[in-house]
Amino acid sequence: MAGKVKWVTDIEKSVLINNFEKRGWIQAAENEDWNFYWMSIQTIRNVFSVETGYRLSDEQIVNHFPNHYELTRKDLMVKNIKRYRKELEKEGSPLAEKDENGKYIYLDFVPVTFMLPADYNLFVEEFRKNPSSTWIMKPCGKAQGKGIFLINKLSQIKKWSRDSKTSSFVSQSSSKEAYVISLYINNPLLIGGKKFDLRLYVLVSTYRPLRCYMYKLGFCRFCTVKYTPSTSELDNMFVHLTNVAIQKHGDDYNHIHGGKWTVSNLHLYLESTRGKEVTNKLFNEIHWIIVQSLKAVAPVMNNDKHCFECYGYDIIIDDKLKPWLIEVNASPSLTSSTANDRILKYNLINDTLNIAVPNGEIPDCKWNKSPPKEALGNYEVLYDEEMAQSDGPDRDLRSRSGQSIGIKGNRARDSGKPVLTTWK
Repeated sequence: MAGKVKWVTDIEKSVLINNFEKRGWIQAAENEDWNFYWMSIQTIRNVFSVETGYRLSDEQIVNHFPNHYELTRKDLMVKNIKRYRKELEKEGSPLAEKDENGKYIYLDFVPVTFMLPADYNLFVEEFRKNPSSTWIMKPCGKAQGKGIFLINKLSQIKKWSRDSKTSSFVSQSSSKEAYVISLYINNPLLIGGKKFDLRLYVLVSTYRPLRCYMYKLGFCRFCTVKYTPSTSELDNMFVHLTNVAIQKHGDDYNHIHGGKWTVSNLHLYLESTRGKEVTNKLFNEIHWIIVQSLKAVAPVMNNDKHCFECYGYDIIIDDKLKPWLIEVNASPSLTSSTANDRILKYNLINDTLNIAVPNGEIPDCKWNKSPPKEALGNYEVLYDEEMAQSDGPDRDLRSRSGQSIGIKGNRARDSGKPVLTTWK
């Protein structure tokens, strides 16, 4: 009889522990060997640090890649996407095509962003081109909306950098305290007058070859206060930031639905208000953005065979139905704000484990990481690089223009389904 999987976690969340126990897995005692470790991003540093000299065995897997921060730190994500665009340009790839104003036609999916303090002069130059613009400042290494604020005058940033009691705005050498400043999307798509963003879950089982899965049950997070681009409301985070960690403190926060809406509800709403074709195109573009962001970091990612990752993608849609990638989270929240939330997150963990640890058996990091379709649950294949290579080099461009591609590279017949088949 095969042995039982021994698990460890340093994240005390019931949606995790209940999943492990439901499978009949055994919690590993302290200092005992384990097979599966769902760890925080702090722990992953220690496991893979040169100092500890720790070596994982073939029967051990963990839920983060060693340098996941190449995608999940706001500054590094932007840096990697910029590098990826330049490389495609050098190769003469049609994906890197620009319009007459020098803007990328296909790869313009991250708001104009600078690192501070390093790019301060570049930022000032850009700001002066459009002095009425609003910008959003975020600390590179923080989450849940901490330390974020909006500015629309250069004097605000100068004052802040000089007066900060926490000395947050320090030299480049202290990278932990660096900030990113991005052009604020001040024309978000509104529903009921309120701003929202999408939280989508994406599982990566391997970066080389890239294989990733989209979770079908993502959700929208709404602000509690109606949106206004008025500069008098720049300090009101209930208008601008969708993070539940912020919105739950608002007077109008609804504890029953938690200000959340399922992605399928959004799909239906957009189909009924904007039409099916436009809606499918939007979701196809969102999937395309996610795959391009993963491709951007794949060359620098330490593709350790003991690792997988479930990312939380944050996407904002503007009023022209253009999606923007805002950030990617390495440890999307497993805290439940509502009953539906709890069910969603429990199922997310359950389906993730079914792919990461097939059949609930002792993991073997040498397996080919390609589970059968029936094991995917609410996940569907978003991109499989091995399969895509057989489709020819122009596949990405065809898929970007919304042409649905079947497995053998033939144009799929229009079945009326969303154009997710693009990625299979």
